[in-house]
Amino acid sequence: MPSDIYIGTLLKSLIASKPKANILELGTGVSLSLAWMIEGLDEHSNLTSIDNDPKLIGIAKDFFGNDPRLNLICIDGTEWIKNYSGDKFDLIFADAWPGKYSELEETLELLKVGGFYVIDDMTPQPNWPEGHNEKAENLTAYLESREDLTMTKMNWSTGVIICTKKA
Repeated sequence: MPSDIYIGTLLKSLIASKPKANILELGTGVSLSLAWMIEGLDEHSNLTSIDNDPKLIGIAKDFFGNDPRLNLICIDGTEWIKNYSGDKFDLIFADAWPGKYSELEETLELLKVGGFYVIDDMTPQPNWPEGHNEKAENLTAYLESREDLTMTKMNWSTGVIICTKKA
């Protein structure tokens, strides 16, 4: 499910607020969100985008492969999250199962204090499989319960949640 223009403009604005940023996108997809995210980067920032589909990474490379600020990685998100050992991120856009519904603890550990954790598709969608609404509700409740995050739920676009990591 590609992100819509609203989440794209939001991501661009949030990323623009973080100079010299280290950004992570989990779920490159068809690169729609990626295009907006790149627009928000300054010349000293970098963005890592992960997807397990070589065709989708190929599309992203065709459009953005010459941008030195971009690191496209074709790997299973779960594997990448569990093995990542680099710098923490100023913004994580979790648009795939890993980092959103699985490996959530590990993903939030990758977020800097003051960093944004952004997810969309949190409002029930007609194409959701049976039982997915409960998963989304449980995820929302879990994020609300964390004392190290401030959270804003937005009944906007496809349903957006933005969390900021506190010290």
